[in-house]
Amino acid sequence: MSHLQRRHWLAQSAYGLSGLALAWLEQRRSAAAPPKPDLQPRSFDLLPRPRATAPQATAMISLFMQGGPSHIDLFDPKPELSRRHLQSYTGDIKYDNAGEASSRLFGSPWRFARHGECGMELSELLPHLGTVADEICLIRSMHTGVNNHGESINALNTGRQMSGRPSLGSWLTYGLGTECDNLPAFMVLTDPGGLPVLGVENWQNGWLPAVYQGTVVRPQEPRIPNLDALPGLRGAAQDRMLRYLNHVNREHLAQHPGELDLAARIQSYELAARMQVAAKEAMDLSKESLTVHRMYGIDDPLTSEYGSRCLIARRLVERGVRFVQLHTGNQTWDHHGGIRTALPEICAKTDRPAAALIRDLKQTGLLDTTVVHWGGEMGRLPVIQNEQNIGRDHNTWGFSTWLAGAGLRSGCVCGETDELGLKAVTDVVNHYDYHATLLHLFGLDQLQVSFSRATGVGSLLDGQPGQVVSRILKHPPENPTARQVAESNAISAGTR
Repeated sequence: MSHLQRRHWLAQSAYGLSGLALAWLEQRRSAAAPPKPDLQPRSFDLLPRPRATAPQATAMISLFMQGGPSHIDLFDPKPELSRRHLQSYTGDIKYDNAGEASSRLFGSPWRFARHGECGMELSELLPHLGTVADEICLIRSMHTGVNNHGESINALNTGRQMSGRPSLGSWLTYGLGTECDNLPAFMVLTDPGGLPVLGVENWQNGWLPAVYQGTVVRPQEPRIPNLDALPGLRGAAQDRMLRYLNHVNREHLAQHPGELDLAARIQSYELAARMQVAAKEAMDLSKESLTVHRMYGIDDPLTSEYGSRCLIARRLVERGVRFVQLHTGNQTWDHHGGIRTALPEICAKTDRPAAALIRDLKQTGLLDTTVVHWGGEMGRLPVIQNEQNIGRDHNTWGFSTWLAGAGLRSGCVCGETDELGLKAVTDVVNHYDYHATLLHLFGLDQLQVSFSRATGVGSLLDGQPGQVVSRILKHPPENPTARQVAESNAISAGTR
Protein backbone atom coordinates (compact mmCIF):
# COMPACT_ATOMS: atom_id res chain seq x y z
CA MET A 1 0.00 0.00 0.00
CA SER A 2 1.55 3.32 -1.01
CA HIS A 3 1.86 6.27 1.36
CA LEU A 4 -0.89 8.19 -0.45
CA GLN A 5 -3.15 5.15 -0.47
CA ARG A 6 -2.52 4.65 3.22
CA ARG A 7 -3.42 8.26 4.02
CA HIS A 8 -6.57 7.87 1.91
CA TRP A 9 -7.50 4.67 3.76
CA LEU A 10 -6.92 6.33 7.13
CA ALA A 11 -9.02 9.32 6.11
CA GLN A 12 -11.91 6.97 5.30
CA SER A 13 -11.53 4.78 8.36
CA ALA A 14 -13.00 5.16 11.84
CA TYR A 15 -9.82 6.96 12.87
CA GLY A 16 -9.69 9.37 9.94
CA LEU A 17 -10.41 13.05 10.55
CA SER A 18 -14.20 12.57 10.63
CA GLY A 19 -13.83 9.50 12.83
CA LEU A 20 -11.60 11.37 15.23
CA ALA A 21 -14.12 14.20 15.44
CA LEU A 22 -16.95 11.75 16.18
CA ALA A 23 -14.82 9.91 18.75
CA TRP A 24 -13.97 13.23 20.40
CA LEU A 25 -17.64 14.27 20.57
CA GLU A 26 -18.56 10.92 22.05
CA GLN A 27 -15.79 11.34 24.63
CA ARG A 28 -17.28 14.70 25.64
CA ARG A 29 -20.62 13.00 26.33
CA SER A 30 -19.10 10.26 28.48
CA ALA A 31 -16.18 12.01 30.15
CA ALA A 32 -17.38 11.15 33.65
CA ALA A 33 -17.80 7.45 32.89
CA PRO A 34 -14.99 5.02 33.77
CA PRO A 35 -12.82 3.81 30.88
CA LYS A 36 -14.40 0.98 28.89
CA PRO A 37 -12.43 -1.87 27.33
CA ASP A 38 -11.69 -1.46 23.63
CA LEU A 39 -13.86 -3.68 21.45
CA GLN A 40 -11.58 -3.09 18.49
CA PRO A 41 -7.80 -2.54 18.47
CA ARG A 42 -6.94 1.15 18.61
CA SER A 43 -4.60 2.64 16.02
CA PHE A 44 -2.71 5.91 16.23
CA ASP A 45 -1.08 8.16 13.68
CA LEU A 46 0.06 11.75 13.17
CA LEU A 47 -2.69 12.95 10.87
CA PRO A 48 -3.83 16.53 11.68
CA ARG A 49 -6.50 16.60 14.38
CA PRO A 50 -9.56 18.84 14.73
CA ARG A 51 -9.30 21.63 17.33
CA ALA A 52 -11.81 22.61 19.99
CA THR A 53 -11.37 26.31 19.18
CA ALA A 54 -9.62 28.31 16.49
CA PRO A 55 -5.86 27.89 17.10
CA GLN A 56 -3.52 30.84 17.37
CA ALA A 57 -0.39 28.65 17.36
CA THR A 58 0.61 25.81 15.06
CA ALA A 59 4.14 25.05 16.32
CA MET A 60 6.34 25.51 19.37
CA ILE A 61 10.08 25.89 20.01
CA SER A 62 11.18 25.38 23.61
CA LEU A 63 14.63 26.66 24.56
CA PHE A 64 15.01 24.67 27.77
CA MET A 65 17.76 26.03 30.03
CA GLN A 66 18.30 23.06 32.32
CA GLY A 67 19.75 23.76 35.75
CA GLY A 68 17.92 26.87 36.89
CA PRO A 69 18.84 30.33 35.48
CA SER A 70 19.12 32.94 38.22
CA HIS A 71 16.08 35.16 37.73
CA ILE A 72 17.34 37.82 40.17
CA ASP A 73 20.52 38.21 38.11
CA LEU A 74 18.84 38.14 34.69
CA PHE A 75 15.16 39.12 34.63
CA ASP A 76 13.92 40.32 38.01
CA PRO A 77 15.78 43.35 39.43
CA LYS A 78 15.56 43.71 43.20
CA PRO A 79 16.77 47.09 44.56
CA GLU A 80 15.93 46.03 48.11
CA LEU A 81 18.15 42.98 47.76
CA SER A 82 21.01 45.18 46.61
CA ARG A 83 20.39 47.59 49.49
CA ARG A 84 20.57 44.73 52.01
CA HIS A 85 23.57 43.06 50.34
CA LEU A 86 25.45 40.76 52.80
CA GLN A 87 22.92 41.35 55.59
CA SER A 88 21.40 38.29 57.28
CA TYR A 89 17.98 37.10 56.20
CA THR A 90 15.84 36.02 59.14
CA GLY A 91 12.72 34.85 57.33
CA ASP A 92 11.64 31.37 56.31
CA ILE A 93 13.70 29.88 53.48
CA LYS A 94 14.01 26.38 52.02
CA TYR A 95 17.53 25.25 51.15
CA ASP A 96 18.24 22.32 48.87
CA ASN A 97 21.88 22.09 50.07
CA ALA A 98 21.79 22.92 53.77
CA GLY A 99 25.46 22.01 54.22
CA GLU A 100 26.65 25.00 52.18
CA ALA A 101 23.73 27.27 53.07
CA SER A 102 24.14 30.83 54.28
CA SER A 103 21.61 33.35 55.52
CA ARG A 104 23.53 36.28 54.02
CA LEU A 105 21.75 38.08 51.20
CA PHE A 106 23.56 38.53 47.90
CA GLY A 107 22.60 41.42 45.65
CA SER A 108 23.11 40.95 41.94
CA PRO A 109 26.60 41.97 40.74
CA TRP A 110 25.11 42.97 37.37
CA ARG A 111 23.29 46.13 36.36
CA PHE A 112 19.79 46.21 34.93
CA ALA A 113 18.54 48.61 32.25
CA ARG A 114 15.27 49.28 30.44
CA HIS A 115 14.90 48.06 26.87
CA GLY A 116 12.54 48.69 23.97
CA GLU A 117 9.45 50.85 23.87
CA CYS A 118 7.96 48.66 26.61
CA GLY A 119 10.79 49.58 29.01
CA MET A 120 11.39 46.00 30.10
CA GLU A 121 14.18 45.75 32.70
CA LEU A 122 16.80 43.14 31.81
CA SER A 123 20.30 42.34 33.02
CA GLU A 124 23.42 43.54 31.26
CA LEU A 125 24.19 39.82 30.75
CA LEU A 126 21.40 39.70 28.12
CA PRO A 127 22.19 42.56 25.74
CA HIS A 128 20.85 40.78 22.65
CA LEU A 129 17.57 39.83 24.30
CA GLY A 130 17.18 43.51 25.10
CA THR A 131 17.02 44.25 21.35
CA VAL A 132 13.86 42.11 21.03
CA ALA A 133 12.27 43.07 24.37
CA ASP A 134 9.24 44.43 22.56
CA GLU A 135 8.57 40.95 21.13
CA ILE A 136 8.69 38.89 24.31
CA CYS A 137 6.37 38.30 27.24
CA LEU A 138 8.30 38.00 30.51
CA ILE A 139 6.74 36.02 33.38
CA ARG A 140 8.38 36.83 36.72
CA SER A 141 6.09 34.69 38.88
CA MET A 142 6.63 31.07 37.82
CA HIS A 143 6.14 28.45 40.53
CA THR A 144 6.42 24.67 40.85
CA GLY A 145 7.25 24.42 44.56
CA VAL A 146 9.44 21.30 44.23
CA ASN A 147 13.07 22.08 44.85
CA ASN A 148 14.80 19.17 43.10
CA HIS A 149 15.79 19.33 39.44
CA GLY A 150 14.09 16.12 38.31
CA GLU A 151 10.75 16.74 40.01
CA SER A 152 10.55 20.34 38.81
CA ILE A 153 11.50 19.32 35.25
CA ASN A 154 8.73 16.73 35.38
CA ALA A 155 6.23 19.31 36.62
CA LEU A 156 7.00 21.71 33.76
CA ASN A 157 7.50 19.05 31.10
CA THR A 158 4.92 16.39 31.95
CA GLY A 159 2.41 18.08 34.24
CA ARG A 160 3.25 16.21 37.45
CA GLN A 161 6.31 15.66 39.64
CA MET A 162 6.47 11.89 39.18
CA SER A 163 8.36 10.10 36.42
CA GLY A 164 6.97 8.01 33.60
CA ARG A 165 4.43 10.48 32.21
CA PRO A 166 4.29 11.77 28.62
CA SER A 167 6.35 14.86 27.89
CA LEU A 168 4.89 18.15 26.70
CA GLY A 169 6.02 17.56 23.11
CA SER A 170 4.34 14.15 23.12
CA TRP A 171 1.08 15.59 24.44
CA LEU A 172 1.01 18.33 21.82
CA THR A 173 1.74 16.00 18.91
CA TYR A 174 -0.88 13.57 20.26
CA GLY A 175 -3.45 16.36 20.40
CA LEU A 176 -2.49 18.09 17.16
CA GLY A 177 -0.98 15.57 14.77
CA THR A 178 1.27 17.02 12.10
CA GLU A 179 1.06 18.37 8.57
CA CYS A 180 4.62 17.26 7.76
CA ASP A 181 4.95 13.81 6.15
CA ASN A 182 8.72 13.79 5.76
CA LEU A 183 9.97 14.81 9.22
CA PRO A 184 9.08 13.74 12.76
CA ALA A 185 6.42 15.83 14.48
CA PHE A 186 8.50 16.18 17.69
CA MET A 187 12.25 16.78 17.41
CA VAL A 188 14.85 17.31 20.15
CA LEU A 189 18.19 19.06 19.62
CA THR A 190 20.62 17.97 22.31
CA ASP A 191 23.72 19.76 23.60
CA PRO A 192 27.32 18.56 23.03
CA GLY A 193 27.86 19.04 26.77
CA GLY A 194 25.64 16.06 27.53
CA LEU A 195 22.01 15.19 28.11
CA PRO A 196 20.01 17.20 30.67
CA VAL A 197 18.97 15.81 34.04
CA LEU A 198 16.56 12.86 33.47
CA GLY A 199 18.09 12.27 30.03
CA VAL A 200 15.71 10.73 27.52
CA GLU A 201 12.77 11.12 29.93
CA ASN A 202 12.63 14.76 28.78
CA TRP A 203 11.18 13.65 25.43
CA GLN A 204 9.55 10.34 26.32
CA ASN A 205 6.04 9.38 25.25
CA GLY A 206 5.24 7.79 28.63
CA TRP A 207 2.03 5.79 28.33
CA LEU A 208 1.02 7.44 25.08
CA PRO A 209 1.66 5.34 21.96
CA ALA A 210 5.31 5.33 20.92
CA VAL A 211 4.58 7.25 17.70
CA TYR A 212 4.43 10.42 19.84
CA GLN A 213 7.91 10.25 21.35
CA GLY A 214 10.61 12.78 20.43
CA THR A 215 13.24 12.15 17.75
CA VAL A 216 16.75 13.15 18.82
CA VAL A 217 18.93 15.33 16.61
CA ARG A 218 22.56 15.02 17.65
CA PRO A 219 24.76 18.10 18.17
CA GLN A 220 27.38 16.93 15.66
CA GLU A 221 27.22 15.53 12.15
CA PRO A 222 25.69 13.22 11.27
CA ARG A 223 22.91 14.81 13.29
CA ILE A 224 20.61 11.90 12.42
CA PRO A 225 22.68 8.76 11.77
CA ASN A 226 22.05 6.10 9.13
CA LEU A 227 19.97 8.22 6.80
CA ASP A 228 21.94 7.14 3.72
CA ALA A 229 21.34 3.72 2.24
CA LEU A 230 24.30 1.50 1.49
CA PRO A 231 25.73 2.16 -2.00
CA GLY A 232 24.35 -1.09 -3.40
CA LEU A 233 20.84 -0.39 -2.11
CA ARG A 234 20.22 3.10 -3.42
CA GLY A 235 17.64 4.11 -6.01
CA ALA A 236 15.41 1.39 -7.49
CA ALA A 237 16.98 -1.35 -5.35
CA GLN A 238 16.04 0.50 -2.16
CA ASP A 239 12.52 1.17 -3.42
CA ARG A 240 11.96 -2.54 -4.08
CA MET A 241 13.35 -3.49 -0.68
CA LEU A 242 11.17 -0.95 1.14
CA ARG A 243 8.04 -2.11 -0.66
CA TYR A 244 8.78 -5.70 0.31
CA LEU A 245 9.61 -4.69 3.90
CA ASN A 246 6.36 -2.74 4.15
CA HIS A 247 4.41 -5.78 2.91
CA VAL A 248 6.06 -8.08 5.45
CA ASN A 249 5.58 -5.58 8.29
CA ARG A 250 1.90 -5.12 7.51
CA GLU A 251 1.31 -8.86 7.45
CA HIS A 252 3.09 -9.18 10.80
CA LEU A 253 1.05 -6.32 12.29
CA ALA A 254 -2.19 -7.92 11.12
CA GLN A 255 -1.24 -11.02 13.10
CA HIS A 256 -0.67 -8.90 16.24
CA PRO A 257 -3.56 -6.42 16.38
CA GLY A 258 -3.38 -3.79 19.10
CA GLU A 259 0.42 -3.92 19.42
CA LEU A 260 0.96 -0.14 19.51
CA ASP A 261 4.75 -0.34 19.84
CA LEU A 262 4.91 -2.56 16.76
CA ALA A 263 2.68 -0.19 14.80
CA ALA A 264 4.81 2.78 15.88
CA ARG A 265 7.99 0.98 14.84
CA ILE A 266 6.59 0.31 11.38
CA GLN A 267 5.57 3.95 11.03
CA SER A 268 9.09 4.94 12.10
CA TYR A 269 10.58 2.77 9.35
CA GLU A 270 8.34 4.40 6.78
CA LEU A 271 9.17 7.89 8.06
CA ALA A 272 12.90 7.12 8.06
CA ALA A 273 12.77 6.36 4.35
CA ARG A 274 11.07 9.67 3.63
CA MET A 275 13.55 11.50 5.88
CA GLN A 276 16.55 10.52 3.75
CA VAL A 277 16.17 13.65 1.68
CA ALA A 278 14.00 15.90 3.87
CA ALA A 279 16.06 15.72 7.08
CA LYS A 280 19.38 16.39 5.43
CA GLU A 281 17.90 19.31 3.53
CA ALA A 282 16.33 20.80 6.68
CA MET A 283 19.65 20.71 8.55
CA ASP A 284 21.80 21.97 5.70
CA LEU A 285 22.66 25.45 6.96
CA SER A 286 24.70 26.23 3.84
CA LYS A 287 21.35 27.12 2.25
CA GLU A 288 21.11 30.14 4.55
CA SER A 289 22.64 33.51 3.73
CA LEU A 290 25.78 34.90 5.34
CA THR A 291 23.60 37.58 6.94
CA VAL A 292 21.51 34.93 8.69
CA HIS A 293 24.63 33.07 9.83
CA ARG A 294 26.00 36.24 11.38
CA MET A 295 22.70 37.08 13.03
CA TYR A 296 22.72 33.71 14.86
CA GLY A 297 26.42 34.03 15.73
CA ILE A 298 27.46 31.04 13.64
CA ASP A 299 30.55 33.03 12.61
CA ASP A 300 31.65 33.23 16.28
CA PRO A 301 33.13 30.14 18.02
CA LEU A 302 31.41 31.17 21.26
CA THR A 303 27.89 31.12 19.82
CA SER A 304 28.32 28.94 16.73
CA GLU A 305 27.08 25.66 18.20
CA TYR A 306 23.97 26.99 19.94
CA GLY A 307 23.30 29.39 17.08
CA SER A 308 23.33 26.49 14.61
CA ARG A 309 20.74 24.62 16.65
CA CYS A 310 18.50 27.68 16.93
CA LEU A 311 18.66 28.12 13.16
CA ILE A 312 17.88 24.43 12.62
CA ALA A 313 14.86 24.88 14.90
CA ARG A 314 13.55 27.68 12.68
CA ARG A 315 14.11 25.54 9.57
CA LEU A 316 12.24 22.63 11.17
CA VAL A 317 9.10 24.58 12.09
CA GLU A 318 9.27 26.22 8.67
CA ARG A 319 8.90 22.71 7.21
CA GLY A 320 5.97 21.76 9.41
CA VAL A 321 7.53 20.16 12.49
CA ARG A 322 5.12 20.66 15.35
CA PHE A 323 7.35 20.78 18.46
CA VAL A 324 11.11 21.43 18.67
CA GLN A 325 13.01 21.39 21.95
CA LEU A 326 16.59 22.65 22.40
CA HIS A 327 18.40 21.59 25.55
CA THR A 328 21.47 23.08 27.14
CA GLY A 329 23.95 20.65 28.70
CA ASN A 330 23.55 18.87 32.01
CA GLN A 331 23.33 21.41 34.87
CA THR A 332 24.74 24.23 32.72
CA TRP A 333 22.68 26.79 34.66
CA ASP A 334 23.03 25.14 38.09
CA HIS A 335 25.29 27.70 39.74
CA HIS A 336 25.72 26.54 43.33
CA GLY A 337 29.19 28.10 43.15
CA GLY A 338 31.22 30.34 40.89
CA ILE A 339 28.21 32.26 39.66
CA ARG A 340 30.24 35.41 38.94
CA THR A 341 32.07 33.66 36.08
CA ALA A 342 29.78 30.77 35.13
CA LEU A 343 26.60 32.79 34.61
CA PRO A 344 28.17 35.29 32.17
CA GLU A 345 29.71 32.38 30.24
CA ILE A 346 26.45 30.53 29.58
CA CYS A 347 24.61 33.80 28.84
CA ALA A 348 27.26 34.68 26.26
CA LYS A 349 26.70 31.32 24.57
CA THR A 350 22.90 31.48 24.38
CA ASP A 351 21.79 35.13 24.40
CA ARG A 352 22.65 36.11 20.83
CA PRO A 353 21.20 32.96 19.19
CA ALA A 354 17.97 33.11 21.23
CA ALA A 355 17.39 36.74 20.28
CA ALA A 356 18.24 35.95 16.65
CA LEU A 357 15.60 33.20 16.63
CA ILE A 358 12.92 35.71 17.64
CA ARG A 359 14.10 38.22 15.05
CA ASP A 360 14.30 35.57 12.30
CA LEU A 361 10.89 34.08 13.06
CA LYS A 362 9.38 37.55 12.89
CA GLN A 363 10.98 38.51 9.59
CA THR A 364 9.87 35.21 8.01
CA GLY A 365 6.32 35.56 9.36
CA LEU A 366 6.60 32.41 11.47
CA LEU A 367 6.41 34.25 14.81
CA ASP A 368 2.68 34.78 14.17
CA THR A 369 2.06 31.03 14.45
CA THR A 370 4.98 29.77 16.57
CA VAL A 371 5.24 29.85 20.37
CA VAL A 372 8.81 30.31 21.62
CA HIS A 373 9.63 29.41 25.21
CA TRP A 374 12.84 30.23 27.13
CA GLY A 375 13.33 28.99 30.67
CA GLY A 376 14.55 26.36 33.08
CA GLU A 377 12.98 24.29 35.81
CA MET A 378 13.76 26.76 38.62
CA GLY A 379 15.44 29.99 39.64
CA ARG A 380 17.91 30.74 42.46
CA LEU A 381 17.75 31.93 46.05
CA PRO A 382 18.65 35.51 47.09
CA VAL A 383 21.15 34.28 49.72
CA ILE A 384 24.72 33.06 49.35
CA GLN A 385 25.56 29.43 48.93
CA ASN A 386 29.23 28.52 49.35
CA GLU A 387 30.96 31.51 50.96
CA GLN A 388 34.34 30.53 49.44
CA ASN A 389 33.02 30.36 45.85
CA ILE A 390 29.75 32.26 45.83
CA GLY A 391 26.72 30.72 44.19
CA ARG A 392 22.97 30.45 44.69
CA ASP A 393 20.85 27.46 45.73
CA HIS A 394 17.61 26.24 44.07
CA ASN A 395 14.40 28.25 44.13
CA THR A 396 11.15 26.91 42.67
CA TRP A 397 8.89 29.22 44.70
CA GLY A 398 9.35 32.16 42.35
CA PHE A 399 11.35 32.39 39.12
CA SER A 400 11.23 33.78 35.59
CA THR A 401 10.66 32.54 32.07
CA TRP A 402 9.79 34.26 28.82
CA LEU A 403 7.52 33.44 25.92
CA ALA A 404 7.03 34.99 22.51
CA GLY A 405 4.98 34.53 19.38
CA ALA A 406 1.55 33.26 18.46
CA GLY A 407 -1.26 34.83 20.45
CA LEU A 408 1.03 36.22 23.17
CA ARG A 409 1.20 39.86 24.20
CA SER A 410 4.50 41.43 23.26
CA GLY A 411 6.51 43.73 25.48
CA CYS A 412 4.58 42.36 28.44
CA VAL A 413 5.72 41.68 32.04
CA CYS A 414 3.51 39.40 34.10
CA GLY A 415 3.68 38.77 37.85
CA GLU A 416 6.04 39.68 40.66
CA THR A 417 8.17 38.05 43.30
CA ASP A 418 8.62 39.59 46.73
CA GLU A 419 11.11 42.39 47.35
CA LEU A 420 14.01 39.89 47.60
CA GLY A 421 13.02 37.62 44.71
CA LEU A 422 12.30 34.67 46.98
CA LYS A 423 8.63 33.86 46.33
CA ALA A 424 6.08 34.67 43.65
CA VAL A 425 3.45 36.93 45.21
CA THR A 426 1.45 38.50 42.36
CA ASP A 427 -0.22 36.69 39.44
CA VAL A 428 1.45 33.40 40.33
CA VAL A 429 1.83 31.09 37.31
CA ASN A 430 1.96 27.44 38.30
CA HIS A 431 3.19 24.78 35.89
CA TYR A 432 -0.40 23.67 35.26
CA ASP A 433 -1.43 27.27 34.44
CA TYR A 434 1.38 27.38 31.90
CA HIS A 435 0.10 24.16 30.34
CA ALA A 436 -3.51 25.37 30.30
CA THR A 437 -2.34 28.50 28.48
CA LEU A 438 -0.47 26.48 25.86
CA LEU A 439 -3.51 24.29 25.24
CA HIS A 440 -5.59 27.43 24.72
CA LEU A 441 -3.09 28.86 22.23
CA PHE A 442 -3.14 25.62 20.23
CA GLY A 443 -6.95 25.47 20.24
CA LEU A 444 -7.05 22.35 22.41
CA ASP A 445 -8.97 21.46 25.55
CA GLN A 446 -8.34 18.86 28.25
CA LEU A 447 -10.54 16.30 26.53
CA GLN A 448 -8.43 16.35 23.37
CA VAL A 449 -5.26 15.70 25.31
CA SER A 450 -6.55 12.90 27.49
CA PHE A 451 -5.80 9.23 27.04
CA SER A 452 -7.82 6.27 28.32
CA ARG A 453 -5.85 3.43 29.84
CA ALA A 454 -6.49 0.59 32.25
CA THR A 455 -5.88 2.73 35.34
CA GLY A 456 -8.10 5.60 34.24
CA VAL A 457 -7.94 8.68 32.05
CA GLY A 458 -4.61 10.47 31.93
CA SER A 459 -4.16 14.04 30.72
CA LEU A 460 -1.61 16.83 30.67
CA LEU A 461 -3.34 18.79 33.45
CA ASP A 462 -4.25 15.54 35.21
CA GLY A 463 -6.94 17.00 37.46
CA GLN A 464 -4.96 20.09 38.47
CA PRO A 465 -6.80 23.43 38.46
CA GLY A 466 -4.97 24.94 35.50
CA GLN A 467 -6.09 28.46 34.63
CA VAL A 468 -5.32 30.20 31.34
CA VAL A 469 -3.01 33.15 32.08
CA SER A 470 -5.15 35.78 30.37
CA ARG A 471 -2.77 38.65 31.19
CA ILE A 472 -0.19 37.40 28.70
CA LEU A 473 -2.59 36.77 25.80
CA LYS A 474 -3.65 39.04 22.96
CA HIS A 475 -7.04 37.35 22.86
CA PRO A 476 -7.95 35.96 26.30
CA PRO A 477 -10.61 33.24 26.37
CA GLU A 478 -14.14 34.09 27.35
CA ASN A 479 -15.34 33.07 30.78
CA PRO A 480 -16.08 29.33 30.78
CA THR A 481 -19.70 28.25 30.61
CA ALA A 482 -21.24 26.02 33.26
CA ARG A 483 -21.06 23.13 30.79
CA GLN A 484 -17.35 23.67 30.17
CA VAL A 485 -16.69 23.76 33.90
CA ALA A 486 -18.68 20.55 34.38
CA GLU A 487 -16.77 18.83 31.57
CA SER A 488 -13.45 19.94 33.03
CA ASN A 489 -14.47 18.64 36.45
CA ALA A 490 -15.60 15.36 34.92
CA ILE A 491 -12.30 14.69 33.18
CA SER A 492 -10.44 15.68 36.34
CA ALA A 493 -12.50 13.26 38.40
CA GLY A 494 -11.66 10.41 36.03
CA THR A 495 -7.95 11.20 35.99
CA ARG A 496 -5.29 9.12 37.75
